[in-house]
Amino acid sequence: RPLAEKLKDTLGPVVIENRGGAGGTLGAALVARAEPDGHTILFGSGATHIVGPVLATTRSYHPTKDFRGVAIITVSGLAIAVHPSLGVNDLPALQAYGKSHPGALSYGSAGVGSATHLGAELYKMLIEDGSIAHVPYQGGAPALNDLVGGQIKLAFLNVSGPLFGLHRSGAVRLLAVTSAKRSPSAPEFMTAVEQGLPEMVALNFNGLFVPTGTPDALVQRIAAAVASALGDRQLTTLFQAAGLEIATQASPEEADRFIEDEIARWTPLMKQIGLASGAK
Repeated sequence: RPLAEKLKDTLGPVVIENRGGAGGTLGAALVARAEPDGHTILFGSGATHIVGPVLATTRSYHPTKDFRGVAIITVSGLAIAVHPSLGVNDLPALQAYGKSHPGALSYGSAGVGSATHLGAELYKMLIEDGSIAHVPYQGGAPALNDLVGGQIKLAFLNVSGPLFGLHRSGAVRLLAVTSAKRSPSAPEFMTAVEQGLPEMVALNFNGLFVPTGTPDALVQRIAAAVASALGDRQLTTLFQAAGLEIATQASPEEADRFIEDEIARWTPLMKQIGLASGAK
């Protein structure tokens, strides 16, 4: 909504229509079938463009054939956090704990097929520890609540300002973030890459997409409006406070490549853990 307010400065009135359900894929399907006239834009994410289409047995849209990227707006890593009673302070210590206590660890996530679930499974694959069980929650907030309460000792969560605050208060211990570089909003937290896992990069993202067939001039006009809006310091400060980083894939072409790369990266893992249907 803050971005939409800024886009009004160059695009005119912007109406937000919330279409929930199925991780955002119901709304995405409506945009995919909309007239490609530049008036209907999808605020999409990994749920609409990576996970949802891969998991669907019958897809109502194709993430790259039915959409054209306008811009990736924000990216954020995941957070690997533990309850302080576990007694570990970094990822090497967590890995050592798992090896010395096989089967003792389980992790909470925001749910089956969520970015936090996939990030955790990538972590398990990289450290070669399949004994860590998955405890899926109905969203990240319940998982965080149980982590604070000690009902679970490990959780993969979305990076957020409240999570940073809980770490600083001692309620949880944030071991690592899964972005390629440290979060600008909390640079004190090391990345998993820095702790010896160079492939442990898992991102949430948000971006704008239009139906395929939208004239290039309109796509470029919307992209220019986004770039102008993201130049506003007040808006970027608001995003950073929420744990979000302004993305570098600012052009339509870069946005398309970003989606293609993410699909290629995560589809094999989803197949390996039995989530993907295998459709392309």
